[in-house]
Order: sequence, then structure tokens, then C-alpha cells
Amino acid sequence: MTVNDRLAALRAWMRQEKIDAYIVPSSDPHQSEYVADHWKSREWISGFTGSAGTAVVTDKYAGVWTDSRYFLQGEMETAQSEFELQKMHNQFGNYYRDWILDNLSSGQTVAVDGRLFSNQQCESFKKVFVSEGIQFRIDADGISPTWKDRADIPMNEIYIHDEKYTGQTRTERLNEIRKKMSAEKADHHLTTTLDDIGWTLNIRGTDIDFNPVAVCYLVVSKTSSTLFIDEEKVPTSIKEALQSDHINIRPYAAIVTYLNELPESDKMLVDPSICNAYLYRAINAQKINGKTPAKYLKAIKNPTEIAHSKRSQIKDSVGMTKAWKWLEDTLKNRKVTEAEFADKLAECRSEQKDYRSESFPAIIGYKGNGAIIHYHPTHDACHDIEYDGMLLCDSGGQYLDGTTDITRTVSFTEPTDQQKLHYTLVLKGMIGLSMARFPKGTQGNQLDTYARMHLWQHGLNYGHGTGHGVGFFMNVHEPPQGFAPGNSERSNTKHEIGMLSSNEPGYYLEGAYGIRIENLMVVVEDKEGWLKFDTITLFPIATNLIDKNLMTDVEIDWLNAYHEETYDKVAPLLDDPHKAWLNEKCKAI
Repeated sequence: MTVNDRLAALRAWMRQEKIDAYIVPSSDPHQSEYVADHWKSREWISGFTGSAGTAVVTDKYAGVWTDSRYFLQGEMETAQSEFELQKMHNQFGNYYRDWILDNLSSGQTVAVDGRLFSNQQCESFKKVFVSEGIQFRIDADGISPTWKDRADIPMNEIYIHDEKYTGQTRTERLNEIRKKMSAEKADHHLTTTLDDIGWTLNIRGTDIDFNPVAVCYLVVSKTSSTLFIDEEKVPTSIKEALQSDHINIRPYAAIVTYLNELPESDKMLVDPSICNAYLYRAINAQKINGKTPAKYLKAIKNPTEIAHSKRSQIKDSVGMTKAWKWLEDTLKNRKVTEAEFADKLAECRSEQKDYRSESFPAIIGYKGNGAIIHYHPTHDACHDIEYDGMLLCDSGGQYLDGTTDITRTVSFTEPTDQQKLHYTLVLKGMIGLSMARFPKGTQGNQLDTYARMHLWQHGLNYGHGTGHGVGFFMNVHEPPQGFAPGNSERSNTKHEIGMLSSNEPGYYLEGAYGIRIENLMVVVEDKEGWLKFDTITLFPIATNLIDKNLMTDVEIDWLNAYHEETYDKVAPLLDDPHKAWLNEKCKAI
């Protein structure tokens, strides 16, 4: 079926159901960023493959809303169908909701599949739509009847993430959650987010590409817990280990019946901003609306996790060194496709101890493709890299001892003055945030300004956040903290000791080039009442793109010290040719 064929099938179903507008999100029942193939509904109906976006279908119109990271990609992927790309210049805005309000009339009906939206989202929709006389339904699954060759829900086996990496047993983590439950006077807590469940129980899976998680639900009670996961996914040894820690196993689909049968007198702690509307309404117990404790507990990396993360970054740099040297050597003799270099990065990372997978699809953007912020090359659709011009590379790996995410931008030939200006402004912002000292209680939107201020002085900006939280052998994008303007969770979360975040300002000139420089940083104590960042990513930053006249002595000293540390820690793990390559890239300016 073409995209237009799928649209026709969905619209036929909508007419039968008397639905005037149907909203298709990018999420799954667990509010995951990346989802298993079974839940790629928005991608299936619209043909747009970006990881973020929302489709809206009416009888006469089909649109897909996404933010600036995907504008160019979205335009290309919707060009051959009836879908129209709608640009969200503020990725946290309510553009598609507002479009529905402008285009539907009182008495008409908007519908969603409540399993794919949080209860909080659905309540917000209901309030706004009903106030305009528009009916709102949450019980409408229009995808299953029309998606005939839909993939099954994954049934891959889970495995244990060893305590030597995590620094805590599952019992210790469950007890931390129970302390939060006790403070809320709750008998049970429902966890629906896959990364939070994986962290709590020290389990990992392969159900979703790039994120080492398993599809399941978890209910933590006062003295026991119940993991809702299909039994064939749990090896006998793990089942016995879980049971010894008073964790019962029930089928994944049994969660609704379990919630229905809870005593009305019991109290359930549940996060309405995460729990999907379908499950939320299934809870028979008294609901205590609150935050998912694991989300905030896992954001604070313990000393064991931090020590492992630093080691994994060095391993990652070894793999990166091999891949980048290979690219430079190969380009002197032939062209290399963007997809081939992405494969080479994964191959060189895979040679490192305890590697498991990439942490996201590598973004390899040569020249104009670098301006497509989340561009992902495939062997069927990518450009050739030549020994000429600029290349942006954003990639990462999943290791048992850490998750990596790094971006570098290089120029294989002498850059123009404009390229040097843009690159240096981005670098100054990255260094400025790296060097920030700030009082306890400082939020992400306050720190975000460090990264943008030099671009702003030239009337320039970028349309994405400056950084996101990063998991520990877990999701590469891990809320709640990060750096972003505005009023989002990432913007408003206070940075605390142990939080691991990316620092990745950029600048993008459509059709010409993209620039982004990214390191990971962990929050450490500076002095009493004050905090700072410790940069743990160690890999050379291109210096031929720098306009040294724009750099302060303090910035130059930071960069030279960074390169000295990079060489000292990475070089001992390299052979002589790669050591020589690294030494050249780490020369002081």
C-alpha cells in the first residue's frame, strides 16, 4: 500500500466511526521516544520516518507536524503523498491541536487511541476541545483495522545488568522507590516507562532498536512487586532471581485485569503525565497523582555508574579514532558514502569490550545534509563524502558500562571565513557551558543561554535544545534534565550532582552545511553551594575551523587542556599509527 492507499483505508474507517479528525502520535503505550516496529503507526500512515512528529487526518486533509530537526527530512518524505509537512518552530507548542480547533466545528469529533497518549495529554485535549463544542474520544484505534501486515509485539529475552556496573541491587532500588511511595502514603506504584523499569530491576532487553529495554509494566507494592511481561521472554534463571526478590511475573496483557481488580480502598501512586490514558482509567484503586520515582532516581548517577561511564567514553574514543582515521585515509583514494561511514563507526565501536549496539541511528551529514539536523543516511538514499568541504557526524554506542553520544564537525579542506565564524561561535558556546559555575537550584533554561550567547550576538540561533539527559547503558535521551529555552520539563529541571547531560550547540545553513559539537558532562560539586560540569567525552575537536582571533585566552586554554587530557587517556589504548593520528589532532593551538 502507498501512503495515499493507507490514508484512504483510514478515512473509510473514520467515516464508519463518525470521526472527523484522527490524531496519530509517534509513541507507544509506554511513551517511548523510539518504539518497536509494532507501534510505528505515525510512520506507517504518513511515510515520515523521523523519531518525533504527529499526524492529523481529516476527510479532506492530512498533515504531519514536526520540529526544526526534521524540516528538510519531512519535506522530502512527504513530497510524494497527500500528507503536508507542518513546521513547529517551537517543538513544545500545540500546533496540531490549534490547527484542529481552527478547522473543526462545534459538534464534530476528534479521536485518539488512548493507549498512545498520556492521561494528562488526553485530559488537556478534552478540556480544550469540549470548551469549543468538539467531542473527544480516547477509545479509537484506527490503525489496527487498516494495517494488515503489522509487526508483532517483540518477544525477545531479557537479561541482567550486573550489579558490578549498576552499583546497586534491585532490592536497594525497589526500597528507594518504596520510600517515595511511603511519603505519598501509597500501597502500590505503577511504572509504565521501559527505561524506568529496566533501571529499577537491573534488567535489559532488545525489544527496541538502540534502547536496551524490554516491553513490560511494573507494579511495586509494599512488600512485593509484579512484573507484567510474557513469560517466554524471561529465562528460568532470571525468573528465579526475580522471584527470590519477591517479584512476581504475570503476562504483559494481564495488566488491565490486575488494575481493574485492585481493592477500591488501596492507593496507587501513578504519574498521569506518563501513564497512558487507557491504563490510567483501568486503575480501580484510589489514584495518587505524582511523579514516577525511578525517573528522578536514575537521573542521579551513582559513583560506580560515573566511573564506568568515564571508562566507556575512552573505549568509545578508541573506536572513533579508528573510524575517523580510516575515513581520512580512504577519502584520499576514493569516495565514501555517508552510510558506509556510519557502518564503519558501528564496526569500530563493536570491537570494543562490552559493546552492545549503537545508541541511536548515526547522523552523518556531508555538506548540505549536515543542515538536516536529524538526517540519517541509508544505503539507498545518501550522498558521497569527498575529501572536500564539511562533514557533521553525530553518533554513539551502547556498552554494558555506559552510553555514549558525541558530535564532531570537520572540514577536509581550508574552510571559508563564514564557516570559521559559524564554527567558532558554536565552539565558544560549547566551551562556555562546559566551564559554567552555577549555584545549586539552577535550571536547564538558565544554563542554556551560555551555549547560545555568542551566536545571538551575531543574530544567529539554532532550533533545538542544547542538551539532554543521558542514561547509563540505557536510553541516550533520558529525562528529566537538560538544557533548553522555554518552559518544558527539560528547561525547568534543576541540575544536581551526578546528572549526566549532553552539551551540543549548533548552527545550520540550509543547503550548505551543518555545525554541531557535542560532549557529555556530569554535574560535580564546585564549592559549597555551587556546582560545575566535568566533561567526560574525550575526542579531538577540529581546530582548522577555528578563527583564533574570536577566541579568548581562557577558551584557548580550556581547549588545549581538553586535547591534552584526550591524548593522555586515549593514546595508551592505540597502536602507533592511530596514536600518531590522535597526536596530530590534539596539537595545541
